[in-house]
Amino acid sequence: MSENINTKPEGNKTISRVVIKRLPRYYRYLGELLKNDVVRISSKELSKKMNVTASQIRQDLNNFGGFGQQGYGYNVEYLYNEIGKILGLDRTNNIIIIGAGNLGQALANNQEFDSNGFRIIGLFDVNPRLVGMTVRGVEVYDIDTLEEFLKEHEVMIAALTLPGSKAVKVAADLVDLGIKAFWNFAPVDLHLSEDVTVENVHLAESIMTLSYRIHSKS
Repeated sequence: MSENINTKPEGNKTISRVVIKRLPRYYRYLGELLKNDVVRISSKELSKKMNVTASQIRQDLNNFGGFGQQGYGYNVEYLYNEIGKILGLDRTNNIIIIGAGNLGQALANNQEFDSNGFRIIGLFDVNPRLVGMTVRGVEVYDIDTLEEFLKEHEVMIAALTLPGSKAVKVAADLVDLGIKAFWNFAPVDLHLSEDVTVENVHLAESIMTLSYRIHSKS
């Protein structure tokens, strides 16, 4: 196992978004290998499982300094933990969900977040019928209490599961309240300041892409 591994991009090197999107896949596959008591794996063996070339795997990991040894491959547990650090999963990331409808509740019910260091600490909605209920132990608050809640809790991420017509204003208000990262499920692209990070998850676009792939084959 290599020592003194750099888990951040070397120098001022910019890591492509495509590489970053593959990191969670590496993390998931390595986690499955750990559950099966696999101690080490070569890039060739990993490539067969992930359907990514061995060369691509080595290139991706070399962006962060490299993690393997020639003739040995990768120590699965070590690589799993190091990729977790790169992804920030070694820290607790508090999340609030804006919109406590079906999608918001589905997110709150996802237990995988807990095991990966993400902790949903509150849901917010304008619907008085939802306010006061709990979803897997997490309370739904009136959105009017959001400012006070953010003063009392450190929140890393706001997930938006509300209509696009409301998402833009809510996101702008949240930025003014100090939120710097958004997981956006609303059907609208957010255009915020450069110091704010946005990950858009457009479900309708995803299924349209699937539709194209189905019908293009026929």
